[in-house]
Amino acid sequence: MSELRYTVLFEPAEEGGYVVTCPALPGLVTEGDTYVEARQRAVEAIEGYLESLQKDGLPFPPDKKLSLEPVREEIRIAVPEPA
Repeated sequence: MSELRYTVLFEPAEEGGYVVTCPALPGLVTEGDTYVEARQRAVEAIEGYLESLQKDGLPFPPDKKLSLEPVREEIRIAVPEPA
């Protein structure tokens, strides 16, 4: 049995808990009420994702190492008033 490692991002959820994404696995999103729960759900989600790829005969993607810390920025968008 081989071991894979994937970088995951934990983002505090507005309603509490954490939302977890994995940059190397597009569409993988999970959440948990605590960091520990969110981490466990991330492990389960990644396992399920990889099982699905394996069943479809697809290769496991390599991890996407983040060379920089994520940047947080507020962007303002002007929206015209409805007529």
